[in-house]
Amino acid sequence: MQDLFSKNLEESIKKEAPLADRMRPRDFSEFVGQEHIVGEGKLLRKAIEKVEAIYELPLPSMIFWGPPGSGKTTLARIIAKKTKSHFVSFSAVTSGVAEIRRVVKDAQEKRKYQRKYTILFVDEIHRFNKAQQDAFLPYVENGTIILMGATTENPSFEVNSALLSRLRVFVLEKLTSEDILSILKRALRDKERGLGNLRIEIEGEILEYLANFSDGDARVALNALEFAVKSQKSLKNGFIKLDKEIIKESLQKTHLLYDKAGEEHYNLISALHKSMRGGDADASLYWLGRMLSSGEDPLYIARRLIRFASEDIGLRDPQALPQAIAAYKAAHYIGVPECNVNLAQAVVYLAKAPKSNALYKAYEEVQKDIEGTGSEPVPLHLRNAPTKLMKKIGYGKGYKYNPDYDGEVEQEYLPKKLRGRKYYCEHKDAK
Repeated sequence: MQDLFSKNLEESIKKEAPLADRMRPRDFSEFVGQEHIVGEGKLLRKAIEKVEAIYELPLPSMIFWGPPGSGKTTLARIIAKKTKSHFVSFSAVTSGVAEIRRVVKDAQEKRKYQRKYTILFVDEIHRFNKAQQDAFLPYVENGTIILMGATTENPSFEVNSALLSRLRVFVLEKLTSEDILSILKRALRDKERGLGNLRIEIEGEILEYLANFSDGDARVALNALEFAVKSQKSLKNGFIKLDKEIIKESLQKTHLLYDKAGEEHYNLISALHKSMRGGDADASLYWLGRMLSSGEDPLYIARRLIRFASEDIGLRDPQALPQAIAAYKAAHYIGVPECNVNLAQAVVYLAKAPKSNALYKAYEEVQKDIEGTGSEPVPLHLRNAPTKLMKKIGYGKGYKYNPDYDGEVEQEYLPKKLRGRKYYCEHKDAK
């Protein structure tokens, strides 16, 4: 039983909680975005409503995969509330197998005596190692817990296959600027949990600016709005006026989704590579800027440019490789942010250069033949003969020294099994 002091403390914490937490949706009527998952008539929404009506029907365990601030935790909490389940939340960063065992034991007790399901919500589930993830398996299988994981990383790479096969994966989309704007307006109106009791003056254009630069993260938008309001004194008429500079300062910096070890890392380098391949210098510069602004290692980008120069341009423009190497050296010598323009120069050059993958395809064919034929012996006439014995058994015999001849020399250079093979088609690299 909760005592009076505990109740007062709980109410105090709720009142003093950050705006983003106070404004967390309590029902689907307040939930913004993700219509493809929880909109009227959608599979998950119907399943939740069915459990709400017929409690004995449990939900499957699931993973919510989506960017920060898209509603993963909120959705799990709404599901727990609507299904009258016991909700336990812990972070993969601070919790381990011992905590899992304690939760499972408690869940077994609640199921036995209270006939109440336990939803175990694991934030950042991708941070659990394989052994920790395996600890969930028996309890997910026998229904002791309903596991709900949240991750910003692709679960195909970050969740082990045994556990993943027992979970339903729901992909949450990045919130649109319109979604964020709707959330901000509700926070400004709400007198119970939001800022509705304050006289805040902010133009629609500035509110849209905040929505746009929150990069789809509702938490970022609400935290910036709250910080801006708290940092300003009321005017004589009692209003708190927020202008663009205040909002800009409250945001601190653009909040770009990026994880140098995760999927978005590969998405962005792929976008840069394909934009350069397509000859779009503007798009190439944009993706370069996105990576650098998000803290990517400039030397990583420069290494990829060096690869691109030979893979996608080759001998169509022999200067592409020196340009890329020069950009790498510049990035190494002067670092960020000064090297950004050097990388930009290389990116534009590579985007505008004529393209050919003849060199790349030629080497691919070589690799296939090596795998298919193994270690073919070097023809005798091409072998080095530093000793008399080697010369005696035919090493180097019959080799034609090219400078002694005018024009081309009729001579085989490939192993016997591969004679006549053509790998590099020079006309494909001709300008």
